Amino acid sequence: MQQQAETMGYCSSYTSSSRPVVPSSSLRRLGLVLAAALLVWCQRVATAQQPVPVPVRVGVILNLTPSSPVGQRRKLGIEMAVEDYYAARPGSRTRVALRFRDSAGDVVAATSAAVDLIKNEQVQAIIGPQTSAEADFVAYLCNRTRVPMLSSSATSPALSPAQTPFFVRTAPNDSFQAAPVAAALATFGWRAAVVVYEDSPYGSGILPALAGALQGVGVRIMDRAAVPGDGRIDALLYRFKAMPTRVFVVHMNARLAARFFRRARLAGMMTEDYAWVATDGVGGVVDALSPDDISAMEGVLSLRPFVQMTDRVGNFSARFRERLRREYPSADVYYPHDPTVVMLWTYDTAWAIAAAAEAAGVSSPAFQTRQQSTAATDLDRLGVSATGATLLKAVRETTFRGLAGNFTLLDGQLQPPAYEFVNVVGKSSRAVGFWTPDDGITQTLGADGAKGMRRTIFWPGDSTSAPRGWVVSPNGHKLRVAVPVKNGFKEFVDVGGESATAEHPNITGYCIEVFDAVMSKMPYPVSYEYEPFPDSSESYENIVSLVPEQSADIVVGDVTITASRMSKVDFSMPFTDSGWSMVVAVRTETSTSMWIFLRPLTTSLWLASFAFFCFTGFVVWAIEHRINPEFRGTRWQQFGLIFYFAFSTLVFSHKEKLESNLSRFVVIIWVFVVLILTSSYTASLTSMLTVQKLQPAATDVTELQRTGAYIGYQEGSFIKQRLQKQGFDETKMRSYSTAEEYADALSSGRVAAVFDEIPYLKLFLSQYCDGYTMYGPVYKADGFGFVFPTGSPLTPDVSRAVLTLAEGEEMAQIEKKWFGEPGACPRQSGGGAAAALGASNLSFRSFGGLFLITGVVSSLMLLVYLATFIYRERGEVRPEPEEGGLGSSSVRRLLAWMRHFDQRDLKCPTFKTGNDDCVREGNHRRWVESVRNGRGGNGSVQAAIEEGAIAVGMTPLRFSTSTASETINADSSPASELGTSFGQGILEAPHSVSVEMPGSTAS
Repeated sequence: MQQQAETMGYCSSYTSSSRPVVPSSSLRRLGLVLAAALLVWCQRVATAQQPVPVPVRVGVILNLTPSSPVGQRRKLGIEMAVEDYYAARPGSRTRVALRFRDSAGDVVAATSAAVDLIKNEQVQAIIGPQTSAEADFVAYLCNRTRVPMLSSSATSPALSPAQTPFFVRTAPNDSFQAAPVAAALATFGWRAAVVVYEDSPYGSGILPALAGALQGVGVRIMDRAAVPGDGRIDALLYRFKAMPTRVFVVHMNARLAARFFRRARLAGMMTEDYAWVATDGVGGVVDALSPDDISAMEGVLSLRPFVQMTDRVGNFSARFRERLRREYPSADVYYPHDPTVVMLWTYDTAWAIAAAAEAAGVSSPAFQTRQQSTAATDLDRLGVSATGATLLKAVRETTFRGLAGNFTLLDGQLQPPAYEFVNVVGKSSRAVGFWTPDDGITQTLGADGAKGMRRTIFWPGDSTSAPRGWVVSPNGHKLRVAVPVKNGFKEFVDVGGESATAEHPNITGYCIEVFDAVMSKMPYPVSYEYEPFPDSSESYENIVSLVPEQSADIVVGDVTITASRMSKVDFSMPFTDSGWSMVVAVRTETSTSMWIFLRPLTTSLWLASFAFFCFTGFVVWAIEHRINPEFRGTRWQQFGLIFYFAFSTLVFSHKEKLESNLSRFVVIIWVFVVLILTSSYTASLTSMLTVQKLQPAATDVTELQRTGAYIGYQEGSFIKQRLQKQGFDETKMRSYSTAEEYADALSSGRVAAVFDEIPYLKLFLSQYCDGYTMYGPVYKADGFGFVFPTGSPLTPDVSRAVLTLAEGEEMAQIEKKWFGEPGACPRQSGGGAAAALGASNLSFRSFGGLFLITGVVSSLMLLVYLATFIYRERGEVRPEPEEGGLGSSSVRRLLAWMRHFDQRDLKCPTFKTGNDDCVREGNHRRWVESVRNGRGGNGSVQAAIEEGAIAVGMTPLRFSTSTASETINADSSPASELGTSFGQGILEAPHSVSVEMPGSTAS
């Protein structure tokens, strides 16, 4: 080793040093030859010292037949990728050795090639095959032998790295395209589409994801069809042409798509009514197609992965085309534009396997043979790769900036790139928008891009306006509109006289006029003609079934929207009232209950009113008791005063004068409540006394079922099935057709009630105002609607036109024309008959707010008074000395407060004593006058007073009471208390009263 190093050092020093100058030319030439020989020898020595790269055998399965130029191009791209990788990294420890095999586009040949590569070549990885069908079985084979398989073109979602972990997809999954395709259809407002796909695993694999994405944006798949061979493409296209849908989503490879669009152009389906949206099977290689193929696709909007054209991509493209011309001179005849996006993915795949082999440090290939008792086929003899797991892990972790963008694998497949929409125009395509998962469709790539497509799109037929996406009548004929032939209620639909069988029947009615008005508001012309359907009277299910049977295009009439019918057809928005109920006869009620005056109020309201009367009276008494002589007296007098005062407010006859502002405020609020309560009671009682004479013959559906009463319904209506579900016996149900039959059956008593939809009942009651009324609960139904085929593009436009009509005055005018003025029958206006007949009594809930207000005000005033009383009198209350059995000090103090509360408030002007004018001018004066007139009740007292009258008249008397007489009996009235208690004090206890004469001194 030391000698080798010295030799290399010598060679290096020799080559770098200057050569000696020799005088003669011959010596100079000899020196040059020797120097050149020494330099070659040094280079060979240096090369011999470098380690030999470890070969990594990689098999490549492609369609290499001359008829498939795609395989030739991909082979060239893989070779260039490996060469470019090692040219950039000459010191690599590994070297990918490619082993190519031809699959000839056949699944069996591809499998055979994989077996050959694994068994005979012992490859450590496989690139390919090209198609999803070929890759399907090979993926399971590689998974069993633990040989990593990388494919940049097997994009079918049916091939899952989760099921076969050794399968690595180095291209985006086809299911990633479903979201941008759905976004494109939603952008142009298309709500229905036909999916056309290649009849292969590649074509059918996208269907689940595409169906989910379209459903997510409200697009309905009207049909899906696999494209067969050329002989059957025309039949498929003519089937599509007979459908009203004109939006088609195409998912197939470029060669099949070119044939398909050529046949579509011959079938007249590349005109301005049609819209074609293709996946990247078309958009990814459209620039590489021949001018003829591009011309057949003119107007197609396609999708393709976005690749930024960098200098590196441009350099590779130039080198690729130059080498392609050199190795395959006839290649330009087929694909004048190279490379495609798929070619860039193929280049990145080969680069990734070389980088992974270098990173993993893969050793020489080695296979472990399985221990099996028998090996019937070559598949049984295949071993298991010893380096496969290591190489697979390295491949999954490899990341770099490739030609097609960032090469990053997640869950065994390449992450979805940004997509761009291209419009096929002229001889090439042009980008018109971009799509990313975060921003959706934008005019430019990036979050700042404006929403929507960037440029004007040229659609088939050179139209620049987006197609509507459907046609009213695919064959150009008028739409067949079926109408029912009714025996009654012809205001809704009327096929006049014998016109039902005539060539041009005279069809009129409310529903017909509404439909004509709706069609006049459509944003495009719709040609149609009415066709009567005579069998509709038996059941409207018959006429509805005409639409799914394609015997009629639309059904117009009084057809109710039900869940069972919506499972077969589509309905427009309802254009009438919804719900169904019953109509009954009314009878005269002459008897009147003697207790009817109690009925206006419910029991709860009566009890609540009584409680608040008592509570209000108590609050007023509590506030006025100490300051108002009119609220004093014996216990029974005061108890009666509480009730009398509160209940006298009913007729506003309360005469007691209130002294406190608190009690006045309580009475003001209470009088307001009483006013509303009495007014409501009067109105309710008046209503009961005036309407009481009319009562419905039947008021309860449950009672009808229990008694087994006969009921009626309209012939052909869905009401019969609803009544049976509610438990009515079919034998107790009778069908009628006209309003006259309704009236006759109800008035004669053949049926107790007739059930029908609200529009019919309103029409019946507008004709028969007297003697009938709509009563009972209103059951849910969705009203009348127009019937369309399932998924019809007319349905949303007609629904919008119905709403527009309903918001204007035209709908009201049509209703007035056919049904008269609304509310012409007073008892029917706004459901007034049922409300009047069943005038409900007033409940506590109706006046809960009023009771809440008066309760809060009364309670608050009482609390304010008590707080003021306690604060002001806190020093005046003295509990009695403890006596036997009086209890605790708290009880004694409470009793003392109660006794003090029962006393007069001597500080009040009403009860002030001494020289105050209130004694001479107040109640005392009235008491003196009563005593003088002989109303004192005690003759001796009267005489004593009369004896002192002179003194009183000459000189004022001052009455002073002892401590024992300060407490005035709370059970005495204001007048009798002074005339009796005080008079008795003069006669029985003269020591307690002193009469001061002028000049005398009180003792």
